[in-house]
Amino acid sequence: MKQMKQILGGLIIIFLATSPVWAAEGDCSPCVAENQLEKTVAPEAELETFTCLFKEWEGSKTLHFKVAIKNVSAQAQRFRVNIFLDNGKAVGGLIPRKTKKGLIEPGKSGSFVYPVKGMTTKPKSLILKVSTLSP
Repeated sequence: MKQMKQILGGLIIIFLATSPVWAAEGDCSPCVAENQLEKTVAPEAELETFTCLFKEWEGSKTLHFKVAIKNVSAQAQRFRVNIFLDNGKAVGGLIPRKTKKGLIEPGKSGSFVYPVKGMTTKPKSLILKVSTLSP
């Protein structure tokens, strides 16, 4: 019985290590060269993560932007993220998406992964804007 538990535990570890969900998170990379990224970040926010990854979405490998923002202000905040690509496409949204569980507290972080429909390659340049919404 003990040997069976060890085998089962080993199989679970192997499954998790090779799962596409975990692999996709490890495939994050910078989206564009630093000189091709125009950033405007609100003083209340600190950009912790801004990376690109490709993963399945609606049946094909699609570009996704992973954005994590830390609230560096003294009050709870909600942030608006806008990402404008060089081909005219744009994505974005709110962090947190819903306020049912509250806003991002001071010193805490929030994140979201934005898919870009129809994008199978990285952009050459882009604009990132992070602003606050009035609480």
